[in-house]
Amino acid sequence: MLRNSLVAEKICQVDRTEGKYIDSPYGSQPTTVIQAIVGTYATAAWTVTDELLTVEEEFIVAEHVYDFEKVLQKFDIMANRMDEQAYSVAASIDGYVINRFCEDAAGSYDTPVGGFTTGANIITIIANLQSKVAGYESAYNNTFIVIENTDLPGFIISASSTGFQMADKTLKNGFGGNVMGTEVYVVRSGTYVDTTYAGGSDTVTNVGHRLFGVKGVATYAAPRQVSYTEKAVAAKTGKETVTVGYIGFKLWATKEDLAVDITIK
Repeated sequence: MLRNSLVAEKICQVDRTEGKYIDSPYGSQPTTVIQAIVGTYATAAWTVTDELLTVEEEFIVAEHVYDFEKVLQKFDIMANRMDEQAYSVAASIDGYVINRFCEDAAGSYDTPVGGFTTGANIITIIANLQSKVAGYESAYNNTFIVIENTDLPGFIISASSTGFQMADKTLKNGFGGNVMGTEVYVVRSGTYVDTTYAGGSDTVTNVGHRLFGVKGVATYAAPRQVSYTEKAVAAKTGKETVTVGYIGFKLWATKEDLAVDITIK
């Protein structure tokens, strides 16, 4: 079975401790006043915001494998179901994190007409996106962009026709996954969705959108990673198999400007 690439752990910090909450308190920014030299001043109020990541989402899949299915198959059906369920939960988590990240991004950018599929747009798009997160004091990690596979032709065309070394390398080896220092991650078409998670608490509207940002400015918590259980069920042969993961996500308010929601035109 073909499986989609998973990218959430490559662009976020991941916390695997078993806490339900992650606190991140921060103070308000002071404002410097420019005035004539008088030796007096006015005091200003300041506040503390205690930002909180809460593990609140449950990703779960359950199946029943009858004993005859297990015995009569020519391969280890239980190992197969365990593997498939673990991937299903992991892929669902990956899509959830990407969509939450994109939805919460404070930055915004509209591509030129033709979006990513037009090779001539790629250099302009990446340059404009990099300018959105440039100029901050801290030395942040590399930038990234998460595109869908249908966007990739424009990147390949651009790379194979830009400069000499890059063009030759691309024509020989294929697209290298990096444009001007921005790491390019490719997910399958349909990853960006319009949907509501967790009974209405988180709504995302990301069809026609893509995500750009600085790596490591968002966190998702995954206590105990993904767990798997087998248990007997009354009046049924075989066993019930259950795989579950618990997730919390936060793009921290102090770093929201380092993430950009891209709208494809």
